[in-house]
Amino acid sequence: MASGVVRGTRGNSGRSEDDPVELEPEFYDEANTRTRSEPPVKSPFSPGPVDFSQVWTPYSYPCDPYRRSVEAILDCVSLKLTNPEIFDSPRFLTNYDNMAAPPQLIFVDGSFAELAQEMADYIQVGDQVKPLLEKEQNEAALDIIVKASHYLNSVPEKEFTAAYNLLIHLVLQSKDPKKYLQPICGNLGKPITSSPTHGFTLASNALSTIFNLLEQSNPLRYNVFLQIVRFIKQHGQFELLKPRLKNIDLWLEEWDTEEEAQRKLFVDIAEAASEASDEEESYHFLLKALGTFDRDEQDEITSEEAQKLSLRALRMALIAPHRFDFQDLRVLPTVQALSDSHPTYAQLLDIFTEQDLEDYNDFREEHEGWIEKEKLDHEKLQRKMRLLTFASLAASTPNREIPYANIAKALQVPIEDVEMWTIDVVRAKLVEGRLSQQQKVFLVHRTTYRVFGEKQWRELGTRVDQFKTVVDRLVTVVRKAQSDVDVQREREQQELDRKLANAGISDRPSDRRRQQTQQRQRTDDDD
Repeated sequence: MASGVVRGTRGNSGRSEDDPVELEPEFYDEANTRTRSEPPVKSPFSPGPVDFSQVWTPYSYPCDPYRRSVEAILDCVSLKLTNPEIFDSPRFLTNYDNMAAPPQLIFVDGSFAELAQEMADYIQVGDQVKPLLEKEQNEAALDIIVKASHYLNSVPEKEFTAAYNLLIHLVLQSKDPKKYLQPICGNLGKPITSSPTHGFTLASNALSTIFNLLEQSNPLRYNVFLQIVRFIKQHGQFELLKPRLKNIDLWLEEWDTEEEAQRKLFVDIAEAASEASDEEESYHFLLKALGTFDRDEQDEITSEEAQKLSLRALRMALIAPHRFDFQDLRVLPTVQALSDSHPTYAQLLDIFTEQDLEDYNDFREEHEGWIEKEKLDHEKLQRKMRLLTFASLAASTPNREIPYANIAKALQVPIEDVEMWTIDVVRAKLVEGRLSQQQKVFLVHRTTYRVFGEKQWRELGTRVDQFKTVVDRLVTVVRKAQSDVDVQREREQQELDRKLANAGISDRPSDRRRQQTQQRQRTDDDD
Protein backbone atom coordinates (compact mmCIF):
# COMPACT_ATOMS: atom_id res chain seq x y z
CA MET A 1 0.00 0.00 0.00
CA ALA A 2 1.36 3.41 -0.91
CA SER A 3 2.08 6.23 1.45
CA GLY A 4 -0.08 9.32 1.25
CA VAL A 5 0.14 12.93 2.31
CA VAL A 6 2.47 13.41 5.20
CA ARG A 7 1.48 16.84 6.50
CA GLY A 8 0.72 20.44 5.59
CA THR A 9 3.29 22.62 7.35
CA ARG A 10 2.83 26.14 8.67
CA GLY A 11 6.06 26.66 10.56
CA ASN A 12 4.75 25.17 13.85
CA SER A 13 7.47 22.59 14.25
CA GLY A 14 7.27 22.80 18.02
CA ARG A 15 3.67 21.52 18.11
CA SER A 16 3.16 18.08 19.54
CA GLU A 17 1.31 15.41 17.55
CA ASP A 18 -1.30 15.19 20.32
CA ASP A 19 -1.77 18.95 20.69
CA PRO A 20 -5.11 20.25 19.38
CA VAL A 21 -4.92 22.28 16.21
CA GLU A 22 -5.71 25.94 16.96
CA LEU A 23 -4.63 27.77 13.86
CA GLU A 24 -6.42 30.70 12.31
CA PRO A 25 -7.25 30.34 8.62
CA GLU A 26 -4.69 31.96 6.34
CA PHE A 27 -4.86 32.84 2.67
CA TYR A 28 -1.64 33.03 0.73
CA ASP A 29 -1.07 33.98 -2.84
CA GLU A 30 0.90 30.92 -3.87
CA ALA A 31 1.81 27.46 -2.55
CA ASN A 32 3.99 24.57 -3.53
CA THR A 33 3.31 20.88 -4.05
CA ARG A 34 5.92 18.16 -4.14
CA THR A 35 5.32 14.66 -5.51
CA ARG A 36 7.90 11.91 -5.46
CA SER A 37 8.07 8.13 -5.29
CA GLU A 38 9.43 6.36 -2.23
CA PRO A 39 9.03 2.95 -0.62
CA PRO A 40 5.42 2.64 0.59
CA VAL A 41 4.42 2.45 4.23
CA LYS A 42 1.44 0.82 5.80
CA SER A 43 -0.70 3.92 6.48
CA PRO A 44 -0.33 7.68 6.32
CA PHE A 45 -2.76 8.21 9.20
CA SER A 46 -0.91 6.47 11.98
CA PRO A 47 -1.22 7.79 15.52
CA GLY A 48 1.74 9.19 17.49
CA PRO A 49 3.93 9.49 19.39
CA VAL A 50 6.61 7.92 17.20
CA ASP A 51 9.51 5.81 18.40
CA PHE A 52 12.47 7.37 16.61
CA SER A 53 14.75 4.52 17.66
CA GLN A 54 12.77 2.22 15.42
CA VAL A 55 14.53 1.45 12.15
CA TRP A 56 12.47 2.86 9.28
CA THR A 57 11.76 0.26 6.64
CA PRO A 58 9.06 -0.21 4.00
CA TYR A 59 5.72 -1.19 5.53
CA SER A 60 6.93 -0.14 8.98
CA TYR A 61 4.17 0.88 11.39
CA PRO A 62 3.62 3.37 12.85
CA CYS A 63 4.99 5.65 10.16
CA ASP A 64 7.06 8.71 11.08
CA PRO A 65 5.38 11.75 9.49
CA TYR A 66 7.90 14.19 10.95
CA ARG A 67 10.89 12.25 9.64
CA ARG A 68 9.26 11.90 6.22
CA SER A 69 8.55 15.64 6.13
CA VAL A 70 12.16 16.47 6.99
CA GLU A 71 13.38 14.04 4.32
CA ALA A 72 11.13 15.68 1.74
CA ILE A 73 12.38 19.14 2.69
CA LEU A 74 16.02 18.03 2.45
CA ASP A 75 15.29 16.50 -0.94
CA CYS A 76 13.82 19.81 -2.09
CA VAL A 77 16.92 21.67 -0.94
CA SER A 78 19.17 19.16 -2.70
CA LEU A 79 17.08 19.44 -5.85
CA LYS A 80 17.31 23.22 -5.72
CA LEU A 81 21.11 23.10 -5.48
CA THR A 82 21.57 20.58 -8.27
CA ASN A 83 18.73 21.61 -10.61
CA PRO A 84 17.75 25.22 -9.86
CA GLU A 85 15.85 25.56 -13.14
CA ILE A 86 13.19 23.12 -11.88
CA PHE A 87 12.05 25.63 -9.30
CA ASP A 88 11.33 28.18 -12.01
CA SER A 89 8.15 26.30 -12.91
CA PRO A 90 4.84 27.69 -11.57
CA ARG A 91 4.48 24.85 -9.08
CA PHE A 92 7.55 26.02 -7.18
CA LEU A 93 7.09 29.78 -7.49
CA THR A 94 6.16 31.73 -4.39
CA ASN A 95 5.15 35.39 -4.42
CA TYR A 96 6.73 36.66 -1.23
CA ASP A 97 5.65 40.25 -1.88
CA ASN A 98 1.97 39.48 -1.38
CA MET A 99 2.12 36.72 1.20
CA ALA A 100 0.75 37.37 4.65
CA ALA A 101 2.66 34.41 6.13
CA PRO A 102 5.24 31.78 5.11
CA PRO A 103 4.12 29.52 2.24
CA GLN A 104 2.14 26.42 3.00
CA LEU A 105 3.73 23.18 1.81
CA ILE A 106 2.18 19.77 1.26
CA PHE A 107 4.40 16.76 0.64
CA VAL A 108 2.88 13.84 -1.27
CA ASP A 109 4.39 10.42 -1.97
CA GLY A 110 3.24 7.91 -4.54
CA SER A 111 1.50 7.69 -7.90
CA PHE A 112 -2.10 8.77 -8.46
CA ALA A 113 -3.37 5.18 -8.55
CA GLU A 114 -1.63 4.26 -5.30
CA LEU A 115 -2.82 7.39 -3.50
CA ALA A 116 -6.37 7.06 -4.84
CA GLN A 117 -6.58 3.43 -3.73
CA GLU A 118 -5.26 4.34 -0.32
CA MET A 119 -7.85 7.12 0.08
CA ALA A 120 -10.62 4.82 -1.19
CA ASP A 121 -9.69 2.15 1.36
CA TYR A 122 -9.63 4.78 4.09
CA ILE A 123 -13.16 6.01 3.32
CA GLN A 124 -14.39 2.42 2.76
CA VAL A 125 -14.99 2.48 -1.02
CA GLY A 126 -11.82 0.61 -1.96
CA ASP A 127 -13.64 -2.32 -3.62
CA GLN A 128 -15.52 0.05 -5.96
CA VAL A 129 -12.43 2.04 -6.92
CA LYS A 130 -9.90 -0.75 -7.40
CA PRO A 131 -11.21 -2.14 -10.74
CA LEU A 132 -11.51 1.38 -12.14
CA LEU A 133 -7.92 2.19 -11.27
CA GLU A 134 -6.74 -1.09 -12.81
CA LYS A 135 -8.42 0.02 -16.05
CA GLU A 136 -6.82 3.49 -15.62
CA GLN A 137 -10.26 5.10 -15.35
CA ASN A 138 -8.94 7.68 -12.92
CA GLU A 139 -11.76 10.21 -13.33
CA ALA A 140 -14.44 7.63 -12.57
CA ALA A 141 -12.48 6.44 -9.54
CA LEU A 142 -12.04 10.01 -8.31
CA ASP A 143 -15.76 10.67 -8.72
CA ILE A 144 -16.58 7.78 -6.37
CA ILE A 145 -13.98 8.96 -3.85
CA VAL A 146 -15.30 12.52 -3.80
CA LYS A 147 -18.92 11.38 -3.40
CA ALA A 148 -17.89 9.33 -0.37
CA SER A 149 -15.57 12.03 1.06
CA HIS A 150 -18.20 13.18 3.58
CA TYR A 151 -16.87 10.26 5.62
CA LEU A 152 -13.80 12.40 6.42
CA ASN A 153 -15.89 14.69 8.64
CA SER A 154 -16.07 11.88 11.17
CA VAL A 155 -12.42 10.76 11.18
CA PRO A 156 -10.28 11.37 14.30
CA GLU A 157 -9.13 14.95 14.70
CA LYS A 158 -5.42 14.26 14.27
CA GLU A 159 -6.07 12.38 11.00
CA PHE A 160 -8.42 15.00 9.55
CA THR A 161 -5.84 17.36 8.03
CA ALA A 162 -3.70 14.63 6.49
CA ALA A 163 -6.75 12.92 5.00
CA TYR A 164 -8.11 16.10 3.45
CA ASN A 165 -4.67 17.07 2.15
CA LEU A 166 -4.51 13.78 0.28
CA LEU A 167 -8.03 14.25 -1.10
CA ILE A 168 -7.23 17.79 -2.23
CA HIS A 169 -4.07 16.61 -3.97
CA LEU A 170 -5.99 13.92 -5.84
CA VAL A 171 -8.66 16.37 -6.96
CA LEU A 172 -6.08 18.84 -8.24
CA GLN A 173 -4.62 16.08 -10.45
CA SER A 174 -7.96 15.82 -12.24
CA LYS A 175 -8.53 17.21 -15.72
CA ASP A 176 -11.60 19.04 -14.39
CA PRO A 177 -11.12 19.78 -10.67
CA LYS A 178 -14.02 22.25 -10.63
CA LYS A 179 -16.72 19.58 -10.44
CA TYR A 180 -15.00 17.98 -7.44
CA LEU A 181 -14.09 21.11 -5.47
CA GLN A 182 -17.70 22.19 -4.96
CA PRO A 183 -18.80 19.02 -3.09
CA ILE A 184 -15.57 19.03 -1.07
CA CYS A 185 -16.13 22.65 -0.01
CA GLY A 186 -19.72 21.74 0.76
CA ASN A 187 -18.59 18.92 3.04
CA LEU A 188 -16.22 21.26 4.86
CA GLY A 189 -19.15 23.59 5.51
CA LYS A 190 -20.90 20.82 7.43
CA PRO A 191 -20.18 19.98 11.09
CA ILE A 192 -16.99 18.08 11.88
CA THR A 193 -18.57 15.50 14.15
CA SER A 194 -15.26 14.11 15.41
CA SER A 195 -14.11 17.51 16.71
CA PRO A 196 -16.88 19.86 17.85
CA THR A 197 -14.33 22.11 19.60
CA HIS A 198 -11.79 22.51 16.81
CA GLY A 199 -14.03 21.74 13.85
CA PHE A 200 -14.02 25.32 12.59
CA THR A 201 -10.22 25.53 12.61
CA LEU A 202 -9.81 22.16 10.90
CA ALA A 203 -12.31 22.97 8.16
CA SER A 204 -11.02 26.51 7.59
CA ASN A 205 -7.46 25.21 7.25
CA ALA A 206 -8.63 22.69 4.65
CA LEU A 207 -10.44 25.41 2.70
CA SER A 208 -7.34 27.60 2.89
CA THR A 209 -5.25 24.72 1.57
CA ILE A 210 -7.50 24.38 -1.48
CA PHE A 211 -7.28 28.11 -2.12
CA ASN A 212 -3.51 28.23 -1.72
CA LEU A 213 -2.74 25.20 -3.91
CA LEU A 214 -4.59 26.64 -6.89
CA GLU A 215 -2.52 28.81 -9.18
CA GLN A 216 -2.68 32.50 -8.36
CA SER A 217 -4.58 33.38 -11.54
CA ASN A 218 -6.79 30.27 -11.56
CA PRO A 219 -10.48 31.33 -11.81
CA LEU A 220 -11.38 28.38 -9.56
CA ARG A 221 -9.99 30.44 -6.71
CA TYR A 222 -13.10 32.62 -6.98
CA ASN A 223 -15.39 29.63 -6.28
CA VAL A 224 -13.28 28.52 -3.34
CA PHE A 225 -13.07 32.01 -1.88
CA LEU A 226 -16.84 32.39 -2.19
CA GLN A 227 -17.23 29.19 -0.16
CA ILE A 228 -14.74 30.53 2.39
CA VAL A 229 -16.76 33.74 2.78
CA ARG A 230 -19.97 31.77 3.32
CA PHE A 231 -18.20 29.45 5.76
CA ILE A 232 -16.89 32.47 7.72
CA LYS A 233 -20.39 33.97 7.73
CA GLN A 234 -21.89 30.68 8.94
CA HIS A 235 -19.56 30.61 11.95
CA GLY A 236 -19.55 34.36 12.68
CA GLN A 237 -15.79 34.76 12.30
CA PHE A 238 -15.69 37.79 9.99
CA GLU A 239 -12.71 39.33 11.80
CA LEU A 240 -10.54 36.49 10.48
CA LEU A 241 -11.53 37.32 6.91
CA LYS A 242 -11.41 41.11 7.12
CA PRO A 243 -7.59 41.56 6.83
CA ARG A 244 -7.60 39.62 3.52
CA LEU A 245 -10.28 41.77 1.90
CA LYS A 246 -7.71 44.39 0.92
CA ASN A 247 -6.58 41.96 -1.82
CA ILE A 248 -10.05 41.35 -3.23
CA ASP A 249 -9.84 43.80 -6.15
CA LEU A 250 -6.47 42.44 -7.26
CA TRP A 251 -7.72 38.86 -7.01
CA LEU A 252 -10.86 39.56 -9.05
CA GLU A 253 -8.72 41.19 -11.72
CA GLU A 254 -6.36 38.19 -11.83
CA TRP A 255 -9.28 35.77 -12.03
CA ASP A 256 -10.93 37.87 -14.77
CA THR A 257 -14.20 37.67 -12.87
CA GLU A 258 -17.40 38.85 -14.55
CA GLU A 259 -19.36 41.70 -12.97
CA GLU A 260 -22.28 39.51 -11.98
CA ALA A 261 -19.97 37.11 -10.13
CA GLN A 262 -18.21 40.05 -8.48
CA ARG A 263 -21.57 41.36 -7.31
CA LYS A 264 -22.45 37.98 -5.78
CA LEU A 265 -19.17 37.95 -3.84
CA PHE A 266 -19.51 41.57 -2.66
CA VAL A 267 -23.07 40.93 -1.42
CA ASP A 268 -21.95 37.83 0.49
CA ILE A 269 -19.11 39.77 2.11
CA ALA A 270 -21.52 42.59 3.00
CA GLU A 271 -23.89 40.11 4.64
CA ALA A 272 -21.06 38.47 6.58
CA ALA A 273 -19.90 41.89 7.82
CA SER A 274 -23.44 42.89 8.75
CA GLU A 275 -23.98 39.75 10.82
CA ALA A 276 -20.71 40.56 12.61
CA SER A 277 -22.09 44.09 13.33
CA ASP A 278 -19.41 45.68 11.15
CA GLU A 279 -21.79 48.11 9.44
CA GLU A 280 -19.04 50.23 7.93
CA GLU A 281 -17.48 47.30 6.06
CA SER A 282 -20.92 46.01 5.09
CA TYR A 283 -21.88 49.41 3.62
CA HIS A 284 -18.57 49.60 1.74
CA PHE A 285 -19.12 46.28 -0.02
CA LEU A 286 -22.74 47.10 -0.75
CA LEU A 287 -21.55 50.17 -2.64
CA LYS A 288 -19.03 48.00 -4.50
CA ALA A 289 -21.84 45.62 -5.44
CA LEU A 290 -23.97 48.52 -6.70
CA GLY A 291 -21.01 49.71 -8.76
CA THR A 292 -21.04 46.48 -10.78
CA PHE A 293 -24.30 47.38 -12.52
CA ASP A 294 -23.80 48.82 -16.01
CA ARG A 295 -24.86 52.47 -15.88
CA ASP A 296 -25.53 52.42 -19.63
CA GLU A 297 -28.07 49.59 -19.32
CA GLN A 298 -31.33 51.06 -18.08
CA ASP A 299 -32.92 47.65 -17.64
CA GLU A 300 -30.03 46.57 -15.44
CA ILE A 301 -30.00 49.57 -13.10
CA THR A 302 -33.78 49.42 -12.70
CA SER A 303 -33.87 45.67 -12.15
CA GLU A 304 -35.38 44.23 -8.99
CA GLU A 305 -31.96 43.17 -7.68
CA ALA A 306 -30.47 46.63 -8.26
CA GLN A 307 -33.36 48.40 -6.55
CA LYS A 308 -33.32 45.99 -3.63
CA LEU A 309 -29.60 46.51 -3.00
CA SER A 310 -29.94 50.29 -3.46
CA LEU A 311 -32.74 50.45 -0.93
CA ARG A 312 -30.74 48.36 1.50
CA ALA A 313 -27.69 50.62 1.17
CA LEU A 314 -29.85 53.74 1.58
CA ARG A 315 -31.51 52.48 4.75
CA MET A 316 -28.12 51.52 6.15
CA ALA A 317 -26.72 54.99 5.41
CA LEU A 318 -29.69 56.74 7.00
CA ILE A 319 -29.64 54.86 10.30
CA ALA A 320 -25.83 54.66 10.66
CA PRO A 321 -25.05 57.07 13.55
CA HIS A 322 -21.67 58.18 12.19
CA ARG A 323 -22.46 58.49 8.48
CA PHE A 324 -23.12 62.06 7.38
CA ASP A 325 -21.88 62.01 3.78
CA PHE A 326 -24.38 60.68 1.24
CA GLN A 327 -22.70 61.84 -1.97
CA ASP A 328 -21.05 58.48 -2.69
CA LEU A 329 -24.49 56.88 -2.53
CA ARG A 330 -26.39 59.58 -4.35
CA VAL A 331 -24.21 59.51 -7.49
CA LEU A 332 -24.89 55.82 -8.18
CA PRO A 333 -27.28 55.31 -11.12
CA THR A 334 -29.11 52.52 -9.31
CA VAL A 335 -29.81 54.83 -6.35
CA GLN A 336 -30.90 57.64 -8.64
CA ALA A 337 -33.40 55.21 -10.16
CA LEU A 338 -35.13 55.03 -6.76
CA SER A 339 -36.84 58.33 -7.65
CA ASP A 340 -39.13 56.28 -9.90
CA SER A 341 -39.46 53.03 -7.95
CA HIS A 342 -39.35 54.45 -4.37
CA PRO A 343 -39.92 58.23 -4.61
CA THR A 344 -40.43 58.69 -0.86
CA TYR A 345 -37.05 57.19 -0.07
CA ALA A 346 -35.47 59.33 -2.81
CA GLN A 347 -37.03 62.45 -1.26
CA LEU A 348 -35.72 61.51 2.18
CA LEU A 349 -32.23 61.00 0.71
CA ASP A 350 -32.35 64.49 -0.82
CA ILE A 351 -33.26 65.96 2.57
CA PHE A 352 -30.35 64.27 4.34
CA THR A 353 -27.97 65.19 1.54
CA GLU A 354 -28.49 68.96 1.35
CA GLN A 355 -31.54 70.18 3.30
CA ASP A 356 -32.16 70.96 6.97
CA LEU A 357 -34.28 70.05 9.98
CA GLU A 358 -37.27 72.14 8.92
CA ASP A 359 -37.46 70.23 5.63
CA TYR A 360 -37.29 66.94 7.52
CA ASN A 361 -40.17 67.98 9.77
CA ASP A 362 -42.22 68.99 6.72
CA PHE A 363 -41.48 65.57 5.22
CA ARG A 364 -42.82 63.85 8.35
CA GLU A 365 -45.99 65.88 8.25
CA GLU A 366 -46.47 65.19 4.55
CA HIS A 367 -45.86 61.44 4.97
CA GLU A 368 -47.36 60.92 8.41
CA GLY A 369 -46.63 57.47 9.82
CA TRP A 370 -44.37 56.49 6.90
CA ILE A 371 -41.14 56.48 8.94
CA GLU A 372 -42.66 54.22 11.57
CA LYS A 373 -44.14 51.96 8.90
CA GLU A 374 -40.72 51.52 7.28
CA LYS A 375 -39.25 50.74 10.72
CA LEU A 376 -36.88 53.70 10.66
CA ASP A 377 -35.90 55.20 14.02
CA HIS A 378 -37.25 58.75 14.11
CA GLU A 379 -35.13 59.72 17.13
CA LYS A 380 -31.91 58.71 15.35
CA LEU A 381 -32.94 60.42 12.12
CA GLN A 382 -33.88 63.62 13.92
CA ARG A 383 -30.61 63.70 15.84
CA LYS A 384 -28.59 63.20 12.66
CA MET A 385 -30.63 65.90 10.91
CA ARG A 386 -29.90 68.39 13.70
CA LEU A 387 -26.16 67.75 13.40
CA LEU A 388 -26.31 68.16 9.63
CA THR A 389 -28.32 71.38 10.02
CA PHE A 390 -25.66 72.71 12.41
CA ALA A 391 -22.97 71.93 9.80
CA SER A 392 -24.94 73.76 7.09
CA LEU A 393 -25.43 76.76 9.39
CA ALA A 394 -21.69 76.94 10.12
CA ALA A 395 -20.82 76.67 6.44
CA SER A 396 -23.22 79.45 5.42
CA THR A 397 -22.16 81.97 8.10
CA PRO A 398 -19.84 84.54 6.45
CA ASN A 399 -18.36 86.13 9.58
CA ARG A 400 -17.62 82.74 11.22
CA GLU A 401 -19.51 83.68 14.39
CA ILE A 402 -22.86 82.04 15.16
CA PRO A 403 -24.92 83.40 18.06
CA TYR A 404 -26.46 80.87 20.40
CA ALA A 405 -29.92 82.15 19.46
CA ASN A 406 -29.38 81.31 15.78
CA ILE A 407 -28.21 77.79 16.64
CA ALA A 408 -31.20 77.20 18.91
CA LYS A 409 -33.60 78.40 16.22
CA ALA A 410 -32.08 76.26 13.46
CA LEU A 411 -31.92 73.12 15.60
CA GLN A 412 -35.29 73.80 17.27
CA VAL A 413 -33.88 73.23 20.76
CA PRO A 414 -33.82 75.32 23.96
CA ILE A 415 -30.94 77.78 24.12
CA GLU A 416 -29.71 75.94 27.22
CA ASP A 417 -28.98 72.88 25.05
CA VAL A 418 -26.90 74.74 22.45
CA GLU A 419 -23.56 73.95 24.07
CA MET A 420 -24.41 70.25 24.27
CA TRP A 421 -25.28 70.14 20.55
CA THR A 422 -22.12 72.10 19.76
CA ILE A 423 -20.02 69.47 21.52
CA ASP A 424 -21.84 66.71 19.62
CA VAL A 425 -21.27 68.32 16.21
CA VAL A 426 -17.58 68.80 16.98
CA ARG A 427 -17.28 65.16 18.06
CA ALA A 428 -18.92 64.14 14.78
CA LYS A 429 -16.10 66.07 13.01
CA LEU A 430 -18.59 68.11 11.02
CA VAL A 431 -17.39 71.42 12.48
CA GLU A 432 -14.35 72.70 14.35
CA GLY A 433 -14.42 75.77 16.57
CA ARG A 434 -14.80 77.01 20.12
CA LEU A 435 -17.54 78.36 22.31
CA SER A 436 -17.50 81.85 23.75
CA GLN A 437 -19.77 81.59 26.77
CA GLN A 438 -19.20 85.23 27.61
CA GLN A 439 -20.33 86.50 24.20
CA LYS A 440 -22.81 83.61 23.67
CA VAL A 441 -21.42 82.77 20.23
CA PHE A 442 -19.77 79.80 18.54
CA LEU A 443 -16.56 80.72 16.68
CA VAL A 444 -16.19 78.54 13.58
CA HIS A 445 -12.65 77.45 12.65
CA ARG A 446 -13.49 74.85 10.04
CA THR A 447 -16.64 73.29 8.64
CA THR A 448 -17.58 70.46 6.30
CA TYR A 449 -19.76 71.15 3.28
CA ARG A 450 -22.50 68.56 2.93
CA VAL A 451 -22.68 69.16 -0.82
CA PHE A 452 -20.57 71.31 -3.10
CA GLY A 453 -22.75 72.61 -5.89
CA GLU A 454 -23.44 75.95 -7.53
CA LYS A 455 -24.53 77.57 -4.27
CA GLN A 456 -21.35 76.47 -2.50
CA TRP A 457 -19.21 77.72 -5.40
CA ARG A 458 -20.86 81.13 -5.10
CA GLU A 459 -20.20 81.18 -1.36
CA LEU A 460 -16.60 80.17 -1.96
CA GLY A 461 -16.26 82.94 -4.57
CA THR A 462 -17.61 85.48 -2.10
CA ARG A 463 -15.18 84.36 0.57
CA VAL A 464 -12.26 84.41 -1.86
CA ASP A 465 -13.18 87.99 -2.80
CA GLN A 466 -13.34 88.91 0.89
CA PHE A 467 -9.99 87.30 1.48
CA LYS A 468 -8.52 89.11 -1.52
CA THR A 469 -9.80 92.42 -0.19
CA VAL A 470 -8.21 91.76 3.19
CA VAL A 471 -4.92 90.77 1.56
CA ASP A 472 -4.94 93.93 -0.61
CA ARG A 473 -5.47 96.05 2.48
CA LEU A 474 -2.62 94.29 4.25
CA VAL A 475 -0.33 94.84 1.25
CA THR A 476 -1.23 98.53 1.17
CA VAL A 477 -0.53 98.92 4.89
CA VAL A 478 2.80 97.08 4.61
CA ARG A 479 3.90 99.16 1.60
CA LYS A 480 2.98 102.42 3.35
CA ALA A 481 4.86 101.33 6.47
CA GLN A 482 7.89 100.43 4.35
CA SER A 483 7.73 103.82 2.59
CA ASP A 484 7.53 105.62 5.93
CA VAL A 485 10.57 103.70 7.15
CA ASP A 486 12.57 104.61 4.04
CA VAL A 487 11.66 108.30 4.36
CA GLN A 488 12.60 108.32 8.03
CA ARG A 489 15.94 106.67 7.28
CA GLU A 490 16.71 109.27 4.58
CA ARG A 491 15.77 112.10 6.91
CA GLU A 492 18.03 110.70 9.68
CA GLN A 493 20.92 110.29 7.22
CA GLN A 494 20.58 113.86 6.01
CA GLU A 495 20.55 115.13 9.58
CA LEU A 496 23.67 113.12 10.37
CA ASP A 497 25.49 114.42 7.27
CA ARG A 498 24.61 117.99 8.22
CA LYS A 499 25.98 117.58 11.71
CA LEU A 500 29.21 116.00 10.43
CA ALA A 501 29.67 118.77 7.86
CA ASN A 502 29.33 121.41 10.53
CA ALA A 503 31.99 119.64 12.55
CA GLY A 504 34.31 119.39 9.51
CA ILE A 505 33.94 115.62 9.33
CA SER A 506 32.35 113.74 6.54
CA ASP A 507 31.42 110.14 6.51
CA ARG A 508 30.65 110.07 2.82
CA PRO A 509 33.09 108.22 0.49
CA SER A 510 33.35 111.20 -1.91
CA ASP A 511 34.29 113.55 0.93
CA ARG A 512 36.89 111.11 2.20
CA ARG A 513 38.46 110.84 -1.25
CA ARG A 514 38.55 114.67 -1.57
CA GLN A 515 40.26 115.01 1.80
CA GLN A 516 42.85 112.37 0.88
CA THR A 517 43.64 114.20 -2.42
CA GLN A 518 44.08 117.51 -0.60
CA GLN A 519 46.43 115.85 1.89
CA ARG A 520 48.61 114.41 -0.91
CA GLN A 521 48.81 117.84 -2.57
CA ARG A 522 50.06 119.46 0.64
CA THR A 523 52.72 116.76 0.99
CA ASP A 524 54.01 117.41 -2.56
CA ASP A 525 54.20 121.17 -1.94
CA ASP A 526 56.19 120.55 1.23
CA ASP A 527 58.66 118.49 -0.76
